[in-house]
Amino acid sequence: MFKLKKLTAMIAAALTMTVTNTACTDEKAVPLNVGELEITFFDVGKADSIVLRSENSTVVIDCGEKGDGKEIVSYLEENDVSAVDYLIITHYDKDHVGGAAKVINKLDVKNVLAPNYDEQSEEMDKYRKALDAKNITPQLLTSDISFKLDDADYTVLAPKKDFYGDDNDNDFSLVTKVTHGNNVLLFTGDAMEQRLDEIMDVGKCTMLKVPYHGRKLKNFEDFLSAVSPKCAVVCTSQSEFSSQVQDSLSDRKIPTYSTCYNGRITAVSNGNEIRFDVEKKSN
Repeated sequence: MFKLKKLTAMIAAALTMTVTNTACTDEKAVPLNVGELEITFFDVGKADSIVLRSENSTVVIDCGEKGDGKEIVSYLEENDVSAVDYLIITHYDKDHVGGAAKVINKLDVKNVLAPNYDEQSEEMDKYRKALDAKNITPQLLTSDISFKLDDADYTVLAPKKDFYGDDNDNDFSLVTKVTHGNNVLLFTGDAMEQRLDEIMDVGKCTMLKVPYHGRKLKNFEDFLSAVSPKCAVVCTSQSEFSSQVQDSLSDRKIPTYSTCYNGRITAVSNGNEIRFDVEKKSN
């Protein structure tokens, strides 16, 4: 179930780790009995499209580009899921909000969380139209929000500024921290330098969704030291995945999975460890 050459070797090692029944875990943690949490990272190029499912709940973080929402809807319908408890739009770039209209139109979306800034684009027009058609008012976060679904505790961290510079809406990215038993999952959207500085004190995590599609960031090393992930996932294309970020992950021996090499990635947390299943092995 559930330098490029160096990182390819790390990915291969991670896959071997899965085959031999080893998993991403903190061996010092006291085992807990909780239900499973499944995290699916869709292979949609340089875009974020992520679904978290537990026994009685579903959370969607970003919806990729226009057309990618169809894949989310199909996946959930195939798993007999018709409702989304929370749709979290980290920010309004087209590779995050593009497929949101399809998800909202086709599924029963109960809550929408988004950052509090404005953006004009075709994708945003369709997103707003879908919200209006379903009479949904998104909660535009200016402060952090927490909620619990099954055995998972969610905290969505709001940006701390109302301006990060011209054409720099990536730093408005909502950051989602999920605590599931002994595991902490951190989803960072397209957080860049200013936003990473804001969340340096977020605490250590078990699994990190690498920020900004694995592009080079000046304080990424500092951030890695601060959160100390046991494993990492990158939603990206090969052309966007910085060799510097690849080296940073490889040098720290962090098992890393990326959609550009592994296709769709499924991570399953049982509260004590995280096991990975991938669509394809890297060459």
